[in-house]
Amino acid sequence: QVQLVESGGGSVQPGGSLRLSCAVSPSSNSINYMGWFRQPPGKEREGVAAIDSDGSTTYADSVKGRFTISKDNAKNMLYLQMNSLKSEDTALYYCAAIVGATMYWGQGTQVTV
Repeated sequence: QVQLVESGGGSVQPGGSLRLSCAVSPSSNSINYMGWFRQPPGKEREGVAAIDSDGSTTYADSVKGRFTISKDNAKNMLYLQMNSLKSEDTALYYCAAIVGATMYWGQGTQVTV
């Protein structure tokens, strides 16, 4: 069982920055893929960024060059650095992890731009 707890959301002006954090328990070392998703108001959930066990990353086109996903296995943390935020980045952001065939989700953290 993997538990994910997001933090770091809030309200920010366009052009501003936020860093989301996701605490992973019991450990992030055995997780193959981790990522961030978001669900804008009235829209479906969409993928934002992902990172695999080797540290390779992928991004949605809409956030490339503005968002950076990273992880710290020693601290069991996943991060999403968001710069140059736009109003269209407003959404509920979720941390997710895939272990084997199971996908785990956090409870979400709200970002309002």
